Amino acid sequence: MKFIHAREHLNSGDAVRVDSDTQCNVMLTTDTDFARFQRGESYQHFGGFYKRFPILLRPDRAGFWNITLDVGQGYEANILYSINVVRAA
Repeated sequence: MKFIHAREHLNSGDAVRVDSDTQCNVMLTTDTDFARFQRGESYQHFGGFYKRFPILLRPDRAGFWNITLDVGQGYEANILYSINVVRAA
C-alpha cells in the first residue's frame, strides 16, 4: 500500500488545507484509526475522495491527527501536493 502521510498536532478550530494535482482519497484520522487503516481494517475518518483541490478538513477535537493521501489500492501516481495547517486565530 502506497500513500502519503503526515502527522500534526491540531488545536480546536484549526484546519488542514490539502492541495493535490491528482484525484485521491484524503483522510484525517486519529492514531488508532490510522493504525487500523494500515492494517486494512475498518476505521473512522474525516474526508473522502476528492477530484478538485484545495480542500479544508477540520478535526472535531484537539490532539495529534494523521493526514493521509491515498490514490487507491493497486494504483500508483507521482503526486504534486501540499499539506498546510491553518491555525485558528
